[in-house]
Amino acid sequence: MTVQEQLLIEQRVTNEAKSPLVAYLLLIFLWGFGVHRIYLGRWDSGILMAATWGLGWLTAPILIGFPLLGFVCLWVIVDLFLIPGMIEEDNAVNRQRIASELARY
Repeated sequence: MTVQEQLLIEQRVTNEAKSPLVAYLLLIFLWGFGVHRIYLGRWDSGILMAATWGLGWLTAPILIGFPLLGFVCLWVIVDLFLIPGMIEEDNAVNRQRIASELARY
């Protein structure tokens, strides 16, 4: 692979990279809805987070939902530290995909 191809790959990865600012804003303002995970390409866990959050609020009046709400709140706090790694992982996948696309030509 030439230097020019490597530069092209890095440019495309940079252009397609997810924004940490957007991910953090989604996490902070939409908290337990899991939208930040969906934005970062983790659809399964994002939908699971939203379903757990919704179920927690639906069952909170009968005092069953509070452990679910607590679990999602803890999950969101952990995600505050995981977002940079999620973005790096997404960039690595994009880099590999773009390199394989270039190898075909």
